[in-house]
Amino acid sequence: MAARAYWRGQIRLALVSIPVEIFTATKSGATIAFNQIHEPTGKRIKYEKVVPGVGAVDPDEIVKGFEVEKGNYVLIEDEEIEAVKLESKKTLELTQFVDHNEIDVLYYEKPYYVVPADDLAEEAFIVLREALRRTKKVALGQLALRGREYVVSLKPCGRGIVLETLRYADEVHKAQGYFRDISDAKPDDELLDLAETLIQKKTAPFDASKFHDRYIDALHDLIERKRKGKTITTEDEPAAPNRGSNVVDLMAALKRSIERPGAKGGKEEAPAKKGAAKPAAAKKAPAKAAPAKAAPARKRA
Repeated sequence: MAARAYWRGQIRLALVSIPVEIFTATKSGATIAFNQIHEPTGKRIKYEKVVPGVGAVDPDEIVKGFEVEKGNYVLIEDEEIEAVKLESKKTLELTQFVDHNEIDVLYYEKPYYVVPADDLAEEAFIVLREALRRTKKVALGQLALRGREYVVSLKPCGRGIVLETLRYADEVHKAQGYFRDISDAKPDDELLDLAETLIQKKTAPFDASKFHDRYIDALHDLIERKRKGKTITTEDEPAAPNRGSNVVDLMAALKRSIERPGAKGGKEEAPAKKGAAKPAAAKKAPAKAAPAKAAPARKRA
């Protein structure tokens, strides 16, 4: 079954309009849903929508309302919301282009795939995609999705284009408030070298399929064991390490990490260099013993 387009409209660049379709690029991961249960009876707890003094109400009687003051609401119909005119509901106008590294990763929110809507749109779509690729720029515009208007970015992705919704500035906490108490001291060179060696040792191409949600797996296992009536033992989490102890052991911990089986790089070469120095020391030993042999020769004379 073909995926349904999440949005249909056009990308507009100056006087050029490109009909496109947008598809969700991600999906929700596996989750464990728990229900609230009334323990004495084992029955599930349900929730009803009620009005104080009235009781339970019919879903058809429920409408949207915005509270303008305490207890006073402006009622809005769904049709009235749909009738709000906003050009970005159907048109994504590209208003600015920026370098890739100008947008902080904190602003990116959710990705979507963008494809040409038909064969006639394909030529203009490919021109835009390759122009972005050649200039190494990201296109910016605004698009109405899910009941609000987003700032969005466009960038090439294989044969297509990826659109990513961006957060507004007031939706991102300023980093200074969290980082200002961290010291700006420079790290010890030897510690930094060890850390870099460890990073190089663990460097590999990214493969998303190698990662999975181990917590979900553990919950499934717990549920299965409970279903089979097995006794579940709970253990307290290990105490957190003393805050001051890690600094003292950092050098030793980094060295042990690098020396683990399979280590590569400078740590393996170091013993070889020390080994090369040993033969030189062995050659000097006979030279020191030579005067001791000469003394008996003079006695016989």
